[in-house]
Amino acid sequence: MNDSTERDGRPMTTVACAQLALGVGDVAENLAAAEEAIEAAARAGARVVVLPELANSGYVFDSVAEARALAEPLDGPTVTAWSAAARRHGVTLVAGLAELDADDRVRNSAVVVDPAGELRAVYRKVHLFGTEKDFFVPGDEAPPTVDIDGVGRIGVMVCYDLEFPEWVRRAALAGTELLCAPVNWPLFPRPEGERPAEVTKAQAAAAGNRMYVAVADRAGDERGVVWTGGSVIVDPDGFPVAGRVPTAGSALLLASCDLGAARDKSLGAHNDVFGDRRPELY
Repeated sequence: MNDSTERDGRPMTTVACAQLALGVGDVAENLAAAEEAIEAAARAGARVVVLPELANSGYVFDSVAEARALAEPLDGPTVTAWSAAARRHGVTLVAGLAELDADDRVRNSAVVVDPAGELRAVYRKVHLFGTEKDFFVPGDEAPPTVDIDGVGRIGVMVCYDLEFPEWVRRAALAGTELLCAPVNWPLFPRPEGERPAEVTKAQAAAAGNRMYVAVADRAGDERGVVWTGGSVIVDPDGFPVAGRVPTAGSALLLASCDLGAARDKSLGAHNDVFGDRRPELY
């Protein structure tokens, strides 16, 4: 963590979201962009770095065969290189990839790699969006929460998963302090002056569960799909502490976060977002 700053006696943790321009099939270029972003984030003091969804392969596949050809096992070249970068720079890395699992199924996954370079968790996206159902087998396991020494409790899910409040609440109830979400948000029309609805949902997820949410989106366009560029880091009050305005280009968002504050679920003296739940009614 960034020990130079403290809040209420707790050290702060610098979190980075790397918004990258990537391309389908550009595996070497995608990896180079990711490693450059990891290095830049570490130089800026980041202890946690989040990369976009499907950061190894790109997103807009033209066939099932293309998606399968670009999918990699967890011991493949991309995760191996990410693990080396995490170890080299002493950061926790959360990143999305097209995974070929042990049963030869193609998954839209995200990995958590700790500062020692160890693969601590893999999450397979449960809620598939749009044509993803043509290319991927959905996951069927809860989002993991990983306790990283000296940092905090890191949760992970992927993109569309964030839009299911019950799924986000499950991660929060497991003790997540910082929910990291690799995403690829296609740009949808919105009224002038409005922030993307996806960003608003990330804010609601953070505020409703009193935890930090860090989202790494895509930049640019890919095979005719334009990305929102909505990367954002949200605090437990639901306010963006980085990424208040979407940007079309590549960007590195940084925020100093008091992850320990996410353990406090109270809303003043009389309310608690967990304690006030009435699960027997819903």
